[in-house]
Amino acid sequence: MDLVLLAKAAVMGIVEGLTEFLPISSTGHLILAGSLLGFDDSKAKVFDIAIQTGAIFAVILVYWQKIHATVVALPRQAKARRFAMNVIIAFLPAVVLGLLFGKVIKEHLFTPMVVASTFIVGGFVILWAEKRPPGSVRVENVDDMTPWDALKVGLVQCLAMIPGTSRSGATIIGGMLLGLSRKAATEFSFFLAMPTLIGAGVYSLYKERALLSMADLPMFLVGLVFSFISAWLCVRWLLRYISTHNFIPFAWYRIAFGIVVLATAWSGAVVWAD
Repeated sequence: MDLVLLAKAAVMGIVEGLTEFLPISSTGHLILAGSLLGFDDSKAKVFDIAIQTGAIFAVILVYWQKIHATVVALPRQAKARRFAMNVIIAFLPAVVLGLLFGKVIKEHLFTPMVVASTFIVGGFVILWAEKRPPGSVRVENVDDMTPWDALKVGLVQCLAMIPGTSRSGATIIGGMLLGLSRKAATEFSFFLAMPTLIGAGVYSLYKERALLSMADLPMFLVGLVFSFISAWLCVRWLLRYISTHNFIPFAWYRIAFGIVVLATAWSGAVVWAD
């Protein structure tokens, strides 16, 4: 396979891993990077979704002890069953609404104005969320979440179907606005990403299987490996970051990036829609 193509796959994997779990929209960054690299055909779009699995493996590695302990304790511990059920409850809205409206959203909302607007609006929402009074936090730890908390976070995650919103941004900031601590919202966002992104990747590969061949395997493997490595580094960094910092820098980054989206679209440097 062409070494240039593999290099592009590596760059895309790094972009995916570094942006998937930050509240800045990995989709928007992948579109911009793909267009600048000339890596933006139909097969590349499947690639973008598939390499999310590499980022998920990074989260599984970071939280392996928690995952293993929960699975082992399921038959005998109510707390473990409640946590597992909360993840399932939060995952279901995205499945239902994704199947019902996913195609319509891709056809009508994938425009520079929508992407830029959601970047910018999302930035201001983060600024608003970070101004919460200290007493507004109800849930300090993911194990303290109720099924109702999980459902609300799951519904908020559906906002990420709108291009540029950011799945992590919707679940983390949405969780904070719903009363979760910054740590609880961030960790639950990581756990919710596992079924959500793996499901999206498997569904996309199955749906677009006619576009793929065994010759594409090296490209996908390179993207997965680099996505895994960069996501592992990013998740570990983010967990340390939130212990002493807030998300305000990401808010201003989103606003600036939204302006970049508009500028690249108006200049014709990036093709944002088919």
